[in-house]
Amino acid sequence: MRIERLEPSRHKRGRVLVFLEDGACLKITEQELLDFGLRSGDELDEAALRRLKEAAGVSNVKVTAAELVGKRAMSRHDLEKKLREKGASDAEARYAAEWLEAIGAINDAEYAALLARHCADMGYGPARIRDRLYEKGVPRELWEDALASLPEEGDRIDRFLAGKLRGRRPEEAEKRRLTAALLRRGYAWGDVRDAWSRYGEQIEEE
Repeated sequence: MRIERLEPSRHKRGRVLVFLEDGACLKITEQELLDFGLRSGDELDEAALRRLKEAAGVSNVKVTAAELVGKRAMSRHDLEKKLREKGASDAEARYAAEWLEAIGAINDAEYAALLARHCADMGYGPARIRDRLYEKGVPRELWEDALASLPEEGDRIDRFLAGKLRGRRPEEAEKRRLTAALLRRGYAWGDVRDAWSRYGEQIEEE
């Protein structure tokens, strides 16, 4: 297969377009251009063309992976999932994730701590935070360390109640409503009950 021409991509920095005589266009990186020593007019046999396509596939997935993690933090699980959704094979997605992990661009432990802090800032309790860690594919062995880095549950519940009540005494209906809200946010019943006690109120479990 003969290479008709080579052109730098107008849309992706570092990408090169390889136009083949059969009308196909391969998108490669500058690294493949150097590794394969490609020039216009070169003839590629089937084996060389297959190796070039495989190398280009891996490189393009790596570029996509770097772009994804450059936009927002994510777990390795989420990254691999998004790469597969964009057409990468399981092996390509795994390789790209391993590469980013090796250079420190993704770190599940750091991501778990970041996600836990974000959820805590939104007022969520441990149960809801664990749900979010599960949804994002964070390995279970990292959950407790992420939760341990957060302020105590009691302090977070106290802030929630103080913000809602602003020093006034709640009616029973409001007390039940706020209690239900805290339970939905993932706080344990015992922690909620203790917070009401610190506020000078008692509440019975229904």
